[in-house]
Amino acid sequence: MTVTNDHQSLFDHLLELRSRLLKSVVATLIILCSLIYFAQDIYQYVAQPLLASMPEDTQMIATEVASPFFAPFKLTLVLSIFVAMPYILFQIWSFIAPGLYQNEKKLVAPLMFGSSFLFYSGIAFAYFVVFPVIFGFFHSVVPEGVTIATDISSYLDFILKLFFAFGLAFEIPVVIVLLCWTGFTNPDNLRAKRPFVIVGAFVVGMLLTPPDVISQSMLAIPMLLLFELGIIIGALITKNKEPEHSLEE
Repeated sequence: MTVTNDHQSLFDHLLELRSRLLKSVVATLIILCSLIYFAQDIYQYVAQPLLASMPEDTQMIATEVASPFFAPFKLTLVLSIFVAMPYILFQIWSFIAPGLYQNEKKLVAPLMFGSSFLFYSGIAFAYFVVFPVIFGFFHSVVPEGVTIATDISSYLDFILKLFFAFGLAFEIPVVIVLLCWTGFTNPDNLRAKRPFVIVGAFVVGMLLTPPDVISQSMLAIPMLLLFELGIIIGALITKNKEPEHSLEE
């Protein structure tokens, strides 16, 4: 009897998981269908930081026959996923919420909101701050006699890599809060590891950004600032947990 109930419970969870995944996919497809008409305009907008820094009488090129269609479509698909992310996170929250304690529910909901906000902030920081600087730098060091003609597919792959890099890097406070909340570490230990974190931030910047000091620094420095912010929030959360534990004892 117990085995049957366990089997039914697992089957019900799998059905609910499938339902949550389908809802997330449908939401993404609805957004994609709404945006696909504007795919060319979206690509044009995303390409502005590069186009603004290019010399006059130069333009981007397409080296493959289908690139003028697939590059904007790919960008619009990724944008649809980004836009649907809060709803996707809500579906994840709805799936795991029944198995959480009340105090865990109070933490998870703000973390999901915060993670979405920070991810979007990382993308905005890359687009409005980083792209104009690095594209201006790259074009300022072009050797004489070299004509700039960036392929639209190569540019898309480049910016998507940086979008993900900065979006994920901006999640550092969320990671630190989770580590402190679960007791895996504490703010004092993190402060003691600050020198290693500084080195690690610049190593990550070197691996995830183009091989120039400007790009690496523009990723590493925000990571370090967000690390400090995460420590502050983690300290506040662990401080609030201590009275709860003392009352339970």
